[in-house]
Amino acid sequence: MGRPVIGLTTYAEETRFGVQDTFAAVLPLAYVHAVHSSGGRAVLITPDDPDVDILDRIDGIIFAGGSDVDPALYGEQPHPTTHVKPERDKAEMMLLRAAVDTDLPLLGICRGMQLMAVAYGGRLHQHLPDVLGHTGHRPTSGSRCGEHPVHLSAGTLCQKILGDEVIVNSFHHQGVADPGHLMPAGWCPGDDLLEAVEDPNLSFAVGVQWHPEDTSDFRLFAALVEAAAGRARR
Repeated sequence: MGRPVIGLTTYAEETRFGVQDTFAAVLPLAYVHAVHSSGGRAVLITPDDPDVDILDRIDGIIFAGGSDVDPALYGEQPHPTTHVKPERDKAEMMLLRAAVDTDLPLLGICRGMQLMAVAYGGRLHQHLPDVLGHTGHRPTSGSRCGEHPVHLSAGTLCQKILGDEVIVNSFHHQGVADPGHLMPAGWCPGDDLLEAVEDPNLSFAVGVQWHPEDTSDFRLFAALVEAAAGRARR
């Protein structure tokens, strides 16, 4: 049997190739590297012409980071700092709901975790400094990312994969205010911001607020690939 096929959602952005600007589907290669290093085969899913038929051809899916989730999806007006891409929200929300309905193994990263919370009936903090009183989750100077511990809840799948505590990177100005029907699985001990969620009713449905693809710790990717391999063998 070949490697489990993992779909990765992508951004549609203006991008420069050589001296020419063009509209392109792009994704940091770190996501692809993390999947390949964990034994999966990555394929990119573009936001144009979305259809759930792609889910019949993959064994797992990753909802990647990027733009803010449209607050209209959870009944709020946009904050001045909120920047959305409605076409991406529409495509990914459709794929996420279909993945949940078919128990396709899924991993949400940063925006992906926030999208999961909204899909499960939750809502977001649109600008964390307004809520927490600090910019620690998205530093305004110095290094690109902040860093802090995350405590994982005992008995959760996240705790089984990562242990009781993990040090994570941090680069986000929004966060989950209410996870909806998702189970809270991890939080930042400094301010109690939710950092990990999961759906215990599915074989593998995990969301994390940090960017594990930008680290050397690929345990979440390995766990996703393992779950996808189990599905592929059915």
